[in-house]
Amino acid sequence: MEAVKILVVDDENVVLESCERALTSQGYNVSGAQSVDHALEKMDKEFFDIVIVDMVMPKKGGIELLRVIKQTRPQIQVIMITGYSSIDTAVESIKLGACDYLSKPFSPSELALSVKNALREKGRSVLPYLSDQDLPVQMIFDNIIGNNPKMIELFKLVSKVAATDTTVLIAGESGTGKELVARAIHNNSHRKDYNFVVVDCLSLSPNLLESELFGHTKGSFTGAYQEKAGFFEVASRGTLFLDEIGDLNFKLQGKLLRVIQERKYVPVGGVKPKETDIRLITATNKNLKKMVETGAFREDLFYRLYVVPIFIPPLRERKEDIPLLVDHFLKKFSEKHKRPELKACGRAMGCLLAYNWPGNIRELENTIERAVINCEGEEILPQDLPDSLRKESSEPLCRTPENIEELKVMKKQLMQKAVEDLEKEFLINALSGNDWNVSRAAKQVGMLRTNLYRLLKKHNIEIPRAVKDK
Repeated sequence: MEAVKILVVDDENVVLESCERALTSQGYNVSGAQSVDHALEKMDKEFFDIVIVDMVMPKKGGIELLRVIKQTRPQIQVIMITGYSSIDTAVESIKLGACDYLSKPFSPSELALSVKNALREKGRSVLPYLSDQDLPVQMIFDNIIGNNPKMIELFKLVSKVAATDTTVLIAGESGTGKELVARAIHNNSHRKDYNFVVVDCLSLSPNLLESELFGHTKGSFTGAYQEKAGFFEVASRGTLFLDEIGDLNFKLQGKLLRVIQERKYVPVGGVKPKETDIRLITATNKNLKKMVETGAFREDLFYRLYVVPIFIPPLRERKEDIPLLVDHFLKKFSEKHKRPELKACGRAMGCLLAYNWPGNIRELENTIERAVINCEGEEILPQDLPDSLRKESSEPLCRTPENIEELKVMKKQLMQKAVEDLEKEFLINALSGNDWNVSRAAKQVGMLRTNLYRLLKKHNIEIPRAVKDK
């Protein structure tokens, strides 16, 4: 894979050299420029993924370069460097489209993390498994993969709500990809050129969360040494995504309700209201309706958030998407760990399909990365998968029989399950070995094409749309 190209723009040689050392050691291709004009000359000759620029330099500063980049090369991610403690200049750069800022002096680890976040923001891909007939317009998604009917409906709903400023509530179990759906809405909206700000309501204490959301004035509490902009300000004209909204305490629920109603908020310690222009998306893995009934969640806030609900199905309800997801993650982690592109053998895929995935997509992703690391050959084998996954996928469906009648019934069930498992493994092995081409698979195993299709239908195994459309 071609190395990520980064341009560092600073009038100080020591900054250029230290950034180059830190980023080159991470495998990035780094160039330097000591002025905005010099940077623009380099950008005319070659493409850069990320530009890191000092905010204050002689003649022209970083803000001027940022404006040019956003007008002429919007695909480039910009990180600002500032030697000044004023939050206003940093917030200004964020509002103009910078993805992050670093305050001097910064450590190599801070620089590396900022670059990693910038690359994650840049890493958007067009959904590969849907044709123009499936969606009303060409949509940009961020690694959301699926052809299950529920997922197709989800994609269509995203395409509709993205064109509006409607408040959206995304519901789904942990690990189903709620943040990815929220990003897809933002990436396809008229706010896509502004910030997408993520706030985890569960990870912060109520007092800290209030300060992070609304900002605070200097001296408003112990440790508030300077004024700080909150997420409502940083996300202005963009999208604010509040994850785990069900964990927001009652006091903050009331304050959030007022912001939604009035589009104004007051920073902690402040007296003057500030206006906000954001698109609000929230997410939860809890049943907010039941929380309203028990008094744990405000009813008036619930109906303000529950304008357009989007429900993400758990992975166990769309198992036909597992081969697509496995293929995607195998490509991703084979590349990450510098391995030849791996495939899953039929038996390993059978284990993955039989498992119920309580941790959903996140658990599947972690499982595949572990398998890539464990794999010693060219294929992922069952022994490369976690013991718990192999054990659960092969466990008998029954307990010990207590009489002869139960024994007869349970023997029949076990035989039926064994035959079904064998047929599934046979089908998946034949198809995966022939790139899911039914004709080639049928010919290889000596079956009629119609009989193979009949067996696929019996076991509810669908051919990925990407293969169908070839």
